[in-house]
Amino acid sequence: MSFENQQLLDREAIRDCIARLARGEDRRSADLIRSCWWPEARFDYGVHSGDFATYLAWVVPGADAIKDTQHLLGQSTIVLDGASARVETHVFSYHRIDMGAGDRDTCIGGRYLDRFERRGDEWRIADRVMLYDWEQDWGAAADWSKGVMGYAFSAEHFSGRAKGDFSEAWFAGGGA
Repeated sequence: MSFENQQLLDREAIRDCIARLARGEDRRSADLIRSCWWPEARFDYGVHSGDFATYLAWVVPGADAIKDTQHLLGQSTIVLDGASARVETHVFSYHRIDMGAGDRDTCIGGRYLDRFERRGDEWRIADRVMLYDWEQDWGAAADWSKGVMGYAFSAEHFSGRAKGDFSEAWFAGGGA
């Protein structure tokens, strides 16, 4: 395989890992998250830091006050250097949080700075630092029991949730 083709495959493997991790965080799936980090990896989110076991215990099952999350990934700048890579990925992270006086919708904009390592044919995160660019409290959370834009949902599964989300059954082949 040519050097250029290998670089394309490496970049796609890194992007896939970042997307799987975002899905794992949103669904609070320890298995998906574990598949994206090397066991001895480190993280620093400014508000929490430590080793991978600490990260996993923080994200799964997640804080009871954080009912839903959604991570939207932007562009990734990937600098490959043999079996390692430095990657910056833009992220918007939405959170529905119970602040004690009702649910609030908040959003954070920032960037992940990841150091990836390839071991064998697999790329995973060895180190992550989160940089925060902005945060916005959007106010009282929408009441999904009323549907969206004045239209009632035809089934209960249309609103997303961190645990028991319809997408889990869908990916497993049991959804519509």
